[in-house]
Amino acid sequence: MNIAVVGLSHKTAPVEVREKLSIPEHQHEAAIAHLQSYSHIEEAAILSTCNRLEIYIVTTESEHGVREVTQFLSEHSKLPIPALRPHLFVLLHQDAVMHLMRVAAGLDSLVLGEGQILAQVKHTHKLGQQYKGVGRILNQLFKQAISAGKRVRTETSIGTGAVSISSAAVELAQIKVPNLAACRVAIIGAGKMARLLVQHLISKGAVQICILNRSLERAEELASQFTETQLKLCLLSELSEVLTCSDLVFTSTASTQPILDRAKLENCLEPTQPLMLIDISVPRNVDADVNDLECVQVFNVDDLKAVVAQNQESRRQMAMEAEALLEDELDAFDVWWRSLETVTTISCLREKIETIREQELEKALSRLGSEFAEKHQEIIEALTRGIVNKILHDPMVQLRAQQDIEARRRAMQSLEMLFNLNPEARSGEAI
Repeated sequence: MNIAVVGLSHKTAPVEVREKLSIPEHQHEAAIAHLQSYSHIEEAAILSTCNRLEIYIVTTESEHGVREVTQFLSEHSKLPIPALRPHLFVLLHQDAVMHLMRVAAGLDSLVLGEGQILAQVKHTHKLGQQYKGVGRILNQLFKQAISAGKRVRTETSIGTGAVSISSAAVELAQIKVPNLAACRVAIIGAGKMARLLVQHLISKGAVQICILNRSLERAEELASQFTETQLKLCLLSELSEVLTCSDLVFTSTASTQPILDRAKLENCLEPTQPLMLIDISVPRNVDADVNDLECVQVFNVDDLKAVVAQNQESRRQMAMEAEALLEDELDAFDVWWRSLETVTTISCLREKIETIREQELEKALSRLGSEFAEKHQEIIEALTRGIVNKILHDPMVQLRAQQDIEARRRAMQSLEMLFNLNPEARSGEAI
C-alpha cells in the first residue's frame, strides 16, 4: 500500500481554476464513493477549502492511483486533463505525509500560521470516516497530522496574532478605504468567515455593519456574539436594497454560483455610484463580469497576497521551529507505517501457536477425564494462554521496534522459515 496526495492550492492555481475544483461538503459522500470505485484506490479523503483542494488516497499502485484521481478531478471540474495538469501537484508517501502535517500546522496556508485550517483538517477526517473513505492508514495519517498541528500551535508562537483570510480581507479594505468608521459595510453570509470579518471590522473601527443571510436565525446567532455593536440583519432577498446604501461589501458564502453579477448591480446601482466588493469565497460569489463596471472595484482571495506578504516575514523564524516539530511527528508515523510490514508475519505466528495450543489443550483435557476437565478447564486454559503470550511477547516487540528495514525483513524471513509460515496467503487481511 502507498499513500499519495493529488491537489492544487493558491500556490499552483488561480481562483478561477480552484473554484472549478471545489467540492462542497454535500458532495463529499458521492465523491469519496466515486474515488473508491476505481480499481487502485483503497482509501480516500477530500480536503476542500477556499485555498486548496487535496485528495489523499491509499493506493495499491501509486502511478495508477494518481492517474485515477486526476481522471476524477477532470470529470468533476469539466476541465480536460491537459488543461488541469499544470495546476496539480502530486506527492507520494513521506512527502504526502509531511505535506498534510504542514497543512494542519498552517505552514502551507496563504496566511502563514493560519489557525482555521486545523479545524478543516479535523472535519475532513470526520467526513472521511463518516463516508467510509478513511480506513486504517488514512485514519492514522490524519490523527498524526492533527497531533502535529496541535503541537505547533502549543509549542511555538506561530499562531500568535496570526491573521486569517478574513482579517487579511479587512486589512485590504483598510488600505483601500481611509476611514472604515464612516463606511457602510455589508457582509453576505453568516458562517465562520463572516464572524471573523465582523470581529476584525469592529477592531478596525467599523460601526455600520449589515449582515445578509438566507436564514435570519443564522444571522441572529452571529449577531449575538457581538452584543457591544448594533449589527443590522437582513435576509438575502433584501440584497438589492442593501447594495444601494453600501460602500463596501464582503461576500463569504458557500454558494457554488455567483450571487452578484453585472446585471444585478446595474439594476440596483446608480451608474456613478462607487462600490467596493471583496469576495473571499471559493467558488467566487462575484461574477467576473462585474469588473466591467466602471465605478465598482472587485477583489478576490488572490488579491490578498500582497497584504499577507507583510505579515509573513515576522513568522518565518517561528515556521522553522515548527518544521523541526513536524519531523518528530513524521518519524512517529514512519515507525507506525514500518510496523505494518510485520503484521502479517506476527498474525501468522500467533495463529499457528494458538492452533497448536488448542490442539494440545484438547488432548490433555481428554486424558484428564471429563470430571477433572470440567472443574479445572478454565484454569488450564488461562495457564496455556499465559505461556503462549509470554513466549510471543519479546519476538513481537523486537520485530515491531526494529528500525533497520533490512534487518527487520531478515528477522521476519527467519521466523517464516523456522515456523513454516505462509503470510502471503493472508496478506490481504493485514492492512
